[in-house]
Amino acid sequence: MNSNNPFLNNKTFTTATSRNTELSSSKSIGYSQEMTVTGTINRSLILFLLLTASATVIWWMTFNGMNPMAPAIGGAVMGLILVVIAAFKPQYSPYLAPGYALFEGLFIGGISAIFEAMYPTILVQAVGATFVTFIVCLGLYKYKIVKVTEQFKSVVIAATLAIATYYLISWLFSMFTSFVPVHAGNSALSIGISVFVIIIAALNLFLDFDRIEKGAEQKMPKYMEWYSAMGLMITLVWLYIEFLRLLSKLSSKN
Repeated sequence: MNSNNPFLNNKTFTTATSRNTELSSSKSIGYSQEMTVTGTINRSLILFLLLTASATVIWWMTFNGMNPMAPAIGGAVMGLILVVIAAFKPQYSPYLAPGYALFEGLFIGGISAIFEAMYPTILVQAVGATFVTFIVCLGLYKYKIVKVTEQFKSVVIAATLAIATYYLISWLFSMFTSFVPVHAGNSALSIGISVFVIIIAALNLFLDFDRIEKGAEQKMPKYMEWYSAMGLMITLVWLYIEFLRLLSKLSSKN
């Protein structure tokens, strides 16, 4: 119950901790082979740069006549596949995480280009909102203004699972019936749902920060830096997409 993010859950981190303890007891692992907060930050920056570069390429190609839907869908599918593999084989994260960032960049670049064509300047607003939210949450966590207690984790995880379940059910109904999800459109209720989802996504950042810090304290294997950075990127991508959705709803009302 430490994080709803599939990469930052108890099972994976417990397994990694146990393995690291065994290696340490046999004196076959040193500090350079242990997870650190600084190392995770560096890995996160690398993934962010890879994602941005990939998204920029798709963005440029889109505004030069290419249809962004194919690379966006392809990137989303491949990114999901790498996520699933990493969830079962975290030791391969040093190879899977960069691949995820590149494929997710295709998805982000394509989706962003579509939204930008419909609502000019929405990209800058969404990026700015995501960045500010990340900085604020990081500051609140760093200075212990928001403390990640067990109750806090339980509430955030429960809310996130509720959102995921609602999205899944809505998607299934809309695929096979004429059902229109409540969160579709630009009604006040729809906007309210988007605001709520953004809040929950932001709260997930606290869980991710806490799990990364705890992982470093527990001296997990070095590959967990890539694994943790990948999990953090998933949360940020989710937050960015939700900001795009909210801003598009607000723009369509004008």
